[in-house]
Amino acid sequence: MKKQLLLNFFIIFLCFSGRFSAQTYQLTGSPVNTTGWDLVSNASVSGDFVQLTQDVTNQFGVVKLSTPINLKYCDKWKVEFDFRIDGNGTATYGRGDGFTFWYLSNPPTGFTGGGGLGIPSNANGLMVGFDIFNNSTEGQMSKVHVLYGTNNLPVGNNNIEYNNTPGSTFHTADLNPTQPFVGSNYRHVIVNGTIDPVNPNIWNIKIQLDGVVLADQPFTASGGAVGMTTGFFGFSAATGGASARHSIKNAKIYIDKVPILTNTITPFVCSNPATGSGTVNLTSFQNQFVTNPANYVFTYLGPGGTPITNPANYVYPSGTTTITVVVKDPSSTLCDNGDGKIILTPTPFAATDATLTGCNNDNAGGAVFNLTNAAVSSVPGSTSVFYNSMYDLNNNLSPIANPSAFFSPAATIYAKVTTPQGCTDVADVTLTIAPVVVVQNATLRSCAIATNPSTGLFDLTTALVTSQPGTKTYYPSLTDAQNGTNPIPMPAAYTSPNGTAFIKVTNTNGCYAIAKVTLIVIPQVFSTLLEDKIICMEDTTTLDAGPGFTSYKWSTGATSQSISNVTVGTYWVDLKTGDCTVRQTIKVYASEQPVITGVDIANTTVTIFANGGTAPYKYSMDGIHWQDANEFKNVPRGDSQVYLKDAYDCDPITVTIVVPNLINVITPNGDGVNDVIDYSALAGKKNMVFNVYDRYGAKIHEADKSNRYKWDGTVGGRKMPTGNYWYSVSWNENDKKNTPVKYSGWILVKNRD
Repeated sequence: MKKQLLLNFFIIFLCFSGRFSAQTYQLTGSPVNTTGWDLVSNASVSGDFVQLTQDVTNQFGVVKLSTPINLKYCDKWKVEFDFRIDGNGTATYGRGDGFTFWYLSNPPTGFTGGGGLGIPSNANGLMVGFDIFNNSTEGQMSKVHVLYGTNNLPVGNNNIEYNNTPGSTFHTADLNPTQPFVGSNYRHVIVNGTIDPVNPNIWNIKIQLDGVVLADQPFTASGGAVGMTTGFFGFSAATGGASARHSIKNAKIYIDKVPILTNTITPFVCSNPATGSGTVNLTSFQNQFVTNPANYVFTYLGPGGTPITNPANYVYPSGTTTITVVVKDPSSTLCDNGDGKIILTPTPFAATDATLTGCNNDNAGGAVFNLTNAAVSSVPGSTSVFYNSMYDLNNNLSPIANPSAFFSPAATIYAKVTTPQGCTDVADVTLTIAPVVVVQNATLRSCAIATNPSTGLFDLTTALVTSQPGTKTYYPSLTDAQNGTNPIPMPAAYTSPNGTAFIKVTNTNGCYAIAKVTLIVIPQVFSTLLEDKIICMEDTTTLDAGPGFTSYKWSTGATSQSISNVTVGTYWVDLKTGDCTVRQTIKVYASEQPVITGVDIANTTVTIFANGGTAPYKYSMDGIHWQDANEFKNVPRGDSQVYLKDAYDCDPITVTIVVPNLINVITPNGDGVNDVIDYSALAGKKNMVFNVYDRYGAKIHEADKSNRYKWDGTVGGRKMPTGNYWYSVSWNENDKKNTPVKYSGWILVKNRD
């Protein structure tokens, strides 16, 4: 009749959490990549889906894998796909007929009428049909039909809508009211198949449509499906006298079994001498079958397929025993894999003598051996107990307590080796000492560093501590060298005071010895004769470093012991003693010149006051005759020179002074003779001050530029009484020091009126 099938079928790449990827078929892409697939009759690719029939009558289409799939070892599989059925239909029959997902040993290869949903008569295998046309009423419906057998009942009829073989078929009620198949939206289908572990002809089929379970029950194979293990996965559709467009996409079929790394494992097993048999932990080999055993379930079958109830302690007999290992995927995604085999062939066990070589590090008298590294057995899981003598081993006396760190000189010890199967044997373990690393202590000397003279810069790599080849590592202390901590990062430029460093010399065997390097800082040697000097600015001097140095190099370029005609300035000399050179700096200072701070003149007595320079001072009025006293008497009136020098006897300091011409009596009577005191001759001096005081010390007159530095014996125009009056004259000489001069005296004023 009028049935249609539309399918877009995908076999996707399988990648499950923590598992291996298995063989995969895909129908993906846009347009869909059909490599590995057969498109039959009207089936065609349309964008990202496969269209099996168009919306016309008498259409037929199939898509199937090009190669069959063997489910002999697969106890479960899973199919997912999205389908859509739409179109205009026909006026008489509407839309029809439907499509079928199947696993068939004889898939359709030519046109099939609509009522068979694209499945020919006598098709053998599993068929899940999605039927939208009721052949009895010729009305629309939405039903799912399941057949696990041969599509031949009723006799000669290929319409599974009518097949009711007991235990092999299933038909849902009409789903149009709740889950109609026809519409513009895609619907999602999941079909799970699980094979009964006892009877492989019984499959439990679970069908879900948009998350709603439509069927979940066992189906028993009938007809040509009995004993079937190989078939083709595919989809078919036919329209017959009706028409509809069916679309399927995002289809996935999970059919691969659990992949394993190897099929056969032949571990070493031995016969227990006492019983002739042995025990083995079969579960210990799981990681040789798969990478992550925790993700799977393992079942072990002994000879004749008998399940092994205690695989962790399996007792095997003498002779060869083959164990079948079945690896199951608990996620119900991958099929079981029963290809694994563990072949047990018990053989006699013999331990293997071994030799360990250790290092007599730093001449400790022996080496620390890790006895557990001795390769005394190739049997995984073997254990060893070590003894110092065969007597101890035979009597189980004093086993070595710490075999992973056993200190010993060269010797032979004995290992009692026991396999997981309980077999034992004895192995000799020879302990040998590797060639000793020979080192000697060394001494390094270094010139003191100028900026930090208590330290020197040492090149530790030049220390001759061994003539043997090896790797050298440098440490600041013996403890660091022994523990391998805090290595010196730049041994070729190591700054250190007087002290020690340590060099660990390690050979190709990993053995080492430690040498001590004594570090000596050569102190700086300076000239004891050279010291800073003070000279007169106009003089020169000699700088002499003294004898005893290997070489001299002055800042002047001279290479002699001394240099002459040295003027004021800063000089240095590089003094070499042995291999070390120090730079000594000398400063030649100009002596501080004294300063004449003041001159007091009292009548003809001149007193000079000085400061600065270096006492004692010398004084002179002519630059020839010098005296220690600062006072000169009977100095003639007029200009004079005052000379001063200090203890350095440098060129003297000179100041010009004026001893005024003194008039002791004035008679201010207007006769033009001695009428006034007149210091106008000093008017050119700096800061000129002329004051007159009465006998009580009261200032009665101040001469300045306005009165031309004169006094006529009056105050405010009034004549002063006859009597003695005091006066003082001070100024600064016009020299670079502005030398202050003070002149004082008394005068008699006679008023005759």
